[in-house]
Amino acid sequence: MPANRHSEPGRANYVRSTLAPGPTSDEVELVETANGTLAPLCDRSRKQGSAGAHFAASPPGLSFFGILTAMAEQQQQQFYLLLGNLMSPDNNIRKQSEEAYDTIVGQTKITFLLQAIRDASAAEEVKQMAAVLLRRLLSSSFEDIYPGLTLEMQTVIKTELLTSIQTETSPNIRKKVCDIAAELTRNLIDDDGNNQWPEVLKFLFDSVNSDSVSLRESALHIFWNFPGIFGNQQQHYMEVIKRMLVQCMQDQDNPHIRTLAARAAASFVLSNEGNTALLKHFSDLLPGILQAVNESCYQSDDSVLKSLVEIADTAPKYLRPNLEATLQLCLKLCADSNLTNMQRQLALEVIVTLSETAAAMLRKHTAIVAQSVPQMLAMMVDLEDDDEWAMADELEDDDFDSNAVAGESALDRIACGLGGKIILPMIKQHIMTMLQNPDWKYRHAGLMALSAIGEGCHQQMEAILQEIVSFVLLFCSDPHPRVRYAACNAIGQMATDFAPTFQKKFHDKVISALLQTMEDQSNPRVQAHAAAALINFTEDCPKSLLIPYLDSLVQHLHVIMVAKLQELIQKGTKLVLEQVVTSIASVADTAEEKFVPYYDLFMPSLKHIVENAVQKELRLLRGKTIECISLIGLAVGKEKFMPDASAVMQLLLKTQTDFNDLEDDDPQISYMISAWARMCKILGKEFQQYLPVVMGPLMKTASIKPEVALLDTQDMESISEDDGWEFVNLGDQQSFGIKTAGLEEKATACQMLVCYAKELKEGFVEYTEQVVKLMVPLLKFYFHDGVRVAAAESMPLLLECARVRGPEYLTQMWHFMCDALIKAIGTEPDSDVLSEIMHSFAKCIELMGDGCLNNEHFEELGGILKGKLEEHFKTRSSDMRQDEDYDEQVEESLQDEDENDVYILTKVSDILHSVFSSYKEKVLPWFEQLLQLIVQLICTSRPWADRQWGLCIFDDVVEHCSPASFKYAEYFLRPMLQSLCDTSPEVRQAAAYGVGVMAQYGGENYRPFCTEAIPLLVRVIQSADSRVKENVNATENCISAVGKVMRGGRAHVRLLCDLIESNNPIVLGPDNANLPKIFLIIADGVANESVKSEDACSKRLANVIRQVQMSGGLWTQCVSTLNETQQKAIQDLLNTA
Repeated sequence: MPANRHSEPGRANYVRSTLAPGPTSDEVELVETANGTLAPLCDRSRKQGSAGAHFAASPPGLSFFGILTAMAEQQQQQFYLLLGNLMSPDNNIRKQSEEAYDTIVGQTKITFLLQAIRDASAAEEVKQMAAVLLRRLLSSSFEDIYPGLTLEMQTVIKTELLTSIQTETSPNIRKKVCDIAAELTRNLIDDDGNNQWPEVLKFLFDSVNSDSVSLRESALHIFWNFPGIFGNQQQHYMEVIKRMLVQCMQDQDNPHIRTLAARAAASFVLSNEGNTALLKHFSDLLPGILQAVNESCYQSDDSVLKSLVEIADTAPKYLRPNLEATLQLCLKLCADSNLTNMQRQLALEVIVTLSETAAAMLRKHTAIVAQSVPQMLAMMVDLEDDDEWAMADELEDDDFDSNAVAGESALDRIACGLGGKIILPMIKQHIMTMLQNPDWKYRHAGLMALSAIGEGCHQQMEAILQEIVSFVLLFCSDPHPRVRYAACNAIGQMATDFAPTFQKKFHDKVISALLQTMEDQSNPRVQAHAAAALINFTEDCPKSLLIPYLDSLVQHLHVIMVAKLQELIQKGTKLVLEQVVTSIASVADTAEEKFVPYYDLFMPSLKHIVENAVQKELRLLRGKTIECISLIGLAVGKEKFMPDASAVMQLLLKTQTDFNDLEDDDPQISYMISAWARMCKILGKEFQQYLPVVMGPLMKTASIKPEVALLDTQDMESISEDDGWEFVNLGDQQSFGIKTAGLEEKATACQMLVCYAKELKEGFVEYTEQVVKLMVPLLKFYFHDGVRVAAAESMPLLLECARVRGPEYLTQMWHFMCDALIKAIGTEPDSDVLSEIMHSFAKCIELMGDGCLNNEHFEELGGILKGKLEEHFKTRSSDMRQDEDYDEQVEESLQDEDENDVYILTKVSDILHSVFSSYKEKVLPWFEQLLQLIVQLICTSRPWADRQWGLCIFDDVVEHCSPASFKYAEYFLRPMLQSLCDTSPEVRQAAAYGVGVMAQYGGENYRPFCTEAIPLLVRVIQSADSRVKENVNATENCISAVGKVMRGGRAHVRLLCDLIESNNPIVLGPDNANLPKIFLIIADGVANESVKSEDACSKRLANVIRQVQMSGGLWTQCVSTLNETQQKAIQDLLNTA
């Protein structure tokens, strides 16, 4: 079921340190580009034909002051007016002004803007706007404009900027000019690290040593903005930089200088995060930074504290020498109620961030962590009484600035970061005490805390789950509605975190408690949350456990639905109905065909809602009801649903017809898209007729391009909150922003296209071309993992759809996607997505077969696979295990990483399998570049998973490339034979398969090794534990391998006789289950003459067959598995032996 099915009770996941509110329309232009490709802001210089004022380009060769003299007074005033209008609150005026500004040539813009900044008579807001625009111009269009200026003009700009900093009286304007100087310097560091503006370095040194406070401030501001200003001379100036920062941090007369110096020091540390020696050298600056954090917070300035959060996030090891002091300071600030909520939350954020970025380091300071836990819980108690709360029909989004939400999020993250072994003992007693507090806020916070820590404390809480659940269920009857709400929240979250154990152990108590809570008519918000918790419970509930409760569940849900429908008609309230409809869908989804008896109870009412709930405020209800109908249809199956199918399709089609009128954020869109895909699954080929109606809106949603923005620190400081924007700090004073609206809908739409291709196959062929053109570029859509996964999944499915058009069309489509797939394997940053891309690529090669890859493809693919294997051997595990903070939890996380790494190895194996099976021995010369790496995988010193997959790759070489494969036998034969007795069943399984394919496909060269393998295989088969669950696959492969070897020679036949005559239970199987396989081996042996009538073995085998003949049923069973040739061979053996 889709992620957007319900508002899940539970935690809010966000990272405060990297997200910031989005830009206002006044401050930045939101750039929309193809597939969300990043474009800089405010580079509008290429737009043509804009209306408004026009300015002539400056004549070449004139000096700056010459230009100013030449500039007409009227033109200058006109430009000032334009700058003023760019700040106008009137959108039309501002838009016209932007268009006019865009028509000015870049070089002329610089002239006008610098003139405005330097004009003492200009209004401050005009000068400020000019400074912002000039900095942006240098940031976004430097390469387009600056190199084209004359050398004289370039020199004038540099000089004027430095002069302006020294003479400007307004601190605000001076700061903005410093930002321009920093931006210009950033662009004047060449590829070799040379600073092409040496004068700015002299200015920096002179200013920092000046008696003028404003000049010292300016120097520090420039250095803070661009700490890489020294370029390749940084090492040379290291002591000077350090002395400069220390000197300013010790300026007792000027607190502002101390603050700026601390920020500059933090900025320098962050820009050198990977330079361990430098961080160590500058570690003695940290006490000064911490002092500045403390001082500035009490001056209502949290800028240094924010810098500390960034250090915790990006360079946590820098804090190690003073970690105790850092944590103590943050704890003190967090506990101080005189500070603002934001400051207290930021102080807590330092500790929480360290739990994520340097967990092992923080685990050495558990005493302070233990003190931070009550602070988080205290924040969670910071709630307001609200008499209207229980009756609210519109749910507002969580206020992420509130202490309660911040505390809950911090608890969730620190539990995940440090693990339950540390956190649960620290918090358990606090929670128990809170749950017994007479104040509802404490009980509420205690329950919400339990919800928050479930994921991070999973293992430890599972051991005491009985105790926890029994206690939580008591609060479903708490006198305060918000506590009952929190109890539902905890149940819903535990149902997700501990599934399916939670459902198996507590189904009777939990279902009963939730149904009882859902009857709380006087508190709709509690009712709705109980329904939401029921959704969580049923989603992961095994079907067999839910069936006994179906009657009771359905009866309760139906009664509530009917009552709430009446309320909707009479009062217009809808919150509970929205959740109940989804609860019904969830129950049906789990119950499947067992829901058939209840179908007629719900379907009329659900159709009624879709027909009549057309008002804007009912869009979510209507969307959820559409989802519910389609899920019920899928659950009960085509036969039951068909009488309603036509009416439901007409309802959907009517909504679809109005689709273009829906607003972009209409929640119905994603529900509709998912519902169509379910209808496709129900109707199968019959759905094809609806594609012309469905595909347009679906493609439109799948083609959504997110708005993105690149902002520097100055932009970030002046923007105010605008919903839907998230920002990630890129370092170097820049942030990347994306408007997330529509991303989930885009991912859902792409997944639905995959569904259509999978379900309709050749029936989808009309759309393959437009879909493949959409999907291939989306392999690089880095804003959403789900979109890239869907794009990868679609590739082999689209090829299958296109087959019906013939080989030429199919080949064209493959050529369109092949390059992009190979490149995506090389560049994909997320391991889960990477494995999907690799898997899809392998399926495509199997589908397209021999000749689908050209030499360039092979060369690129070989390099990528070689890189993946080399990366596999270079995992950071050994480094981390040598780290001074290495501990048990680090080892656990490293093992998780290793498992992830092995998963990518399985996909490398998939790709090689598809290449070998398609190209056979022709591909061996290409494979040789990987050979030594694969050999390394099967070394006895490697982990079992490496050996397993290394052997699997050699299995493929033997199976698909023999007899030519024998030239590599020296590398894998001995390890393969030794692996038959490996302690790992997976390794034995791979080795036994290898022996089987040697016997089947390898040819004469492999025969001696097959003979050598027989006693080893038999030893595995005869082992006492060969039939236990974990060993059974390896044993089956050994039996199969023995059979294949037997077909290859008389010596092996004698061994088979010995094993059968001794009634070996492993060979014969339980109740002689393996006898049909043995008959098959004997028949093949007679047919290929490895069993000859004159041999003694033939008589022994004939006697075995005669014994079986005497058991009529067993004889019939054995003979029925043989084809005509094999049956004749058995008869011949009986006649001649």
